[in-house]
Amino acid sequence: MKTPVYLDYNATTPVDPRVLETMLPYFTEKFGNAASRTHAFGWIADDTVKIARLQIANLINCLDQELVFTSGATEAINLALKGVWENYQTRGKHIITVQTEHKAVLDTCKALEKKGAEITYLPVNREGLIDLQDLKNALTPQTILVTVMFANNETGVIQPIREIADLTHANNSIFMCDATQAIGKVNIDVEEEHIDLMCMSAHKLYGPKGVGALYVRRKNPRVTLFPQIDGGGHERGLRSGTLNVTGIVGFGKACEIAQAEMWDDAVRISKLRTKLEQFLCDLPGIYINGSTRHRLFNTTNIAFPGTRSESLISKIPNIAVAMGSACTSAIAEPSHVLKAMGLSDEDTYSSVRFSLGKYTTLEEIDYVIEKVSAAVNELK
Repeated sequence: MKTPVYLDYNATTPVDPRVLETMLPYFTEKFGNAASRTHAFGWIADDTVKIARLQIANLINCLDQELVFTSGATEAINLALKGVWENYQTRGKHIITVQTEHKAVLDTCKALEKKGAEITYLPVNREGLIDLQDLKNALTPQTILVTVMFANNETGVIQPIREIADLTHANNSIFMCDATQAIGKVNIDVEEEHIDLMCMSAHKLYGPKGVGALYVRRKNPRVTLFPQIDGGGHERGLRSGTLNVTGIVGFGKACEIAQAEMWDDAVRISKLRTKLEQFLCDLPGIYINGSTRHRLFNTTNIAFPGTRSESLISKIPNIAVAMGSACTSAIAEPSHVLKAMGLSDEDTYSSVRFSLGKYTTLEEIDYVIEKVSAAVNELK
């Protein structure tokens, strides 16, 4: 077994070799600009982008024309939130989100508040789930958008998306979902879930970094956005800029592989996650943060009361885990997700996220159990 052992798949994933193989020709001989319509190099690139668009659309059951390529989920979130705000603010200035959203959503909402938006931040319970009655109470005739993430990046907790969407639509509001952490792990059907806007990023499902997409519903309801980047009218005017053909090719292939293999991966990885939890939670006082019924199969966030997570992590240098979101790992403050769930500062600072992936092995899990158990006992 090679070390270090990687259990931080929620931060990013390695590129699947099959994805890399598909991408390689587009760095060299197939290097054309998809917007070049006068020669074969551009035609090849354009046709390739169309194929990738279909592969991604097939994974989430949408029309290929409903996808807008971006540099990643953060840009997609900004386009969705700011695009709705600027296009619909004459109808209302109210947006609803959740306290445990990713910082890409929360920080964008804070920016919109400075422009006059009224933001409601719904609380969550100890399991990390919102109360649907809280959402009902928060909706007003001025609510133009509700945005709730599909699965939390720190705890893996999955929200009741269909029910949230139905309440939102009953109020004639738009429903947006950040599916960055869930895409490729669980089946997401935008029609069945009644999602109007959805954000994705390739590097969370064994594709390359630097490419993502925003799903924008075209009918029932038709969602229109105010573009945030001007210059050339690419992506039907919603996101100007030369397309990252190589990245898009990888994104499409990663989605194709996920569609074929996600269920087998889920069965195998969930067994490994269960074993990890069973052994670590045998240690005195150890518990799991968040719902154990409604969550991703690969994620566990474990509290080690009395043991600072940074001290624990320093004792296991050959194991890659996280104290929270990768986006906030350099910030010396307690996880906003765990705090919103009611954890004390002490327990928040004592929590570690383990996120497994399709390359995680039983041997690695046994190694992690051994090393983490020994480190906890030593620190106590």
